[in-house]
This record gives sequence, C-alpha cells and structure tokens, in this order.
Amino acid sequence: MSKRAVFLDRDGTLNVDKGYLSDPAQVEIIPGTGPALRRLMDVGFLLFIITNQSGIGRGYYTVADMEAVNARLGAELAKHGTWFEKIYFAPEAPDQPSRGRKPSPQFLFDARDEFGLDLAQCYMIGDKLIDLQCGWNAGVKQCILVRTGYGIAVEKDHAAAVAPAIILDSLAAAAEWILRQST
Repeated sequence: MSKRAVFLDRDGTLNVDKGYLSDPAQVEIIPGTGPALRRLMDVGFLLFIITNQSGIGRGYYTVADMEAVNARLGAELAKHGTWFEKIYFAPEAPDQPSRGRKPSPQFLFDARDEFGLDLAQCYMIGDKLIDLQCGWNAGVKQCILVRTGYGIAVEKDHAAAVAPAIILDSLAAAAEWILRQST
C-alpha cells in the first residue's frame, strides 16, 4: 500500500518567519502546530519539511546554523509526539543553480522514491506561491496556502495564481481540512 504524506514549508508555516532564521533561540512555533501535526500522524500521514534556505547560499548563515534551528524546531514539536521523516532543504540563493529549490518538485519526487509515497494522496502546505507551485508540479492531491507568514499578502497579490489552492488561516486549520477529506 502506498503511503501518504503532508509536505510542509518551514518558515511562516510551522514557525514564525523571522527572516533568515539562524538562531535556534529565535524559533517560535505558530500556535496549534504541534497538536495539528500529531493529529495528521495519528491517521497515518508521514510528515516532511521542504524548505528553501537561501540564507546559506547568500552567506548569511551556515548549514550547521540551519540544522541547529531544525533541531530546536523538532525538539519543540516532539513535545506533542511529532517528528519529520526527513527535512529536505535547498541551500542555494535564487540566482544559483539548484536541483530542489521550490517551485521545483524534485524533493517531493525524492521523498516519493525513498519512502514509497503516492503523491496523488499527499498534500503540500505553505505560505508562498512557490510552495503551492512545488506541490502542483509534483502532482499532489491538494495544495493549501496558510495565511501565516507571507500567506495573507500572497493571497491578495496573487489571487488568480492561488485560486486552485485551499486557503486557510493556519496549519491547524489546514490539518482539520485534510482530516475531513480523509474520513
């Protein structure tokens, strides 16, 4: 049986976007995120982070800094009994060649191949148009734009482009929507 997953952007979706977050002490989880992820796991969804980390390619912080932030994020969410199967990250700046930088679907294809996922039964959640485009490019079941992070501005400034997406206030609301579809 093929597995299903929820792919999640990191900054602005799981945690408050602080702009090139490199200090683990600055990690602030968006309220409701931990319990929402737990509920998704409870019905069998695997969880993955798909994140562009151009601050590395721009020289603002190192891979080790990003890994420390991810470890803090993971530790905070583990308090709710959640974990990520894998974190895929693109360290390149926007002007550098990149295999996986969103909107490329490559990391979703990698997860499909590594974890036996059926992308047509998976979801992508993020706060930017490139998150949605990544999911659409991979053929996921549905992309969800959250109004946290850049989501409100994206919804306003790119209304036609985001029209195929489900648009909700938060990751918690997105999880509830997915759970309603899954029953």
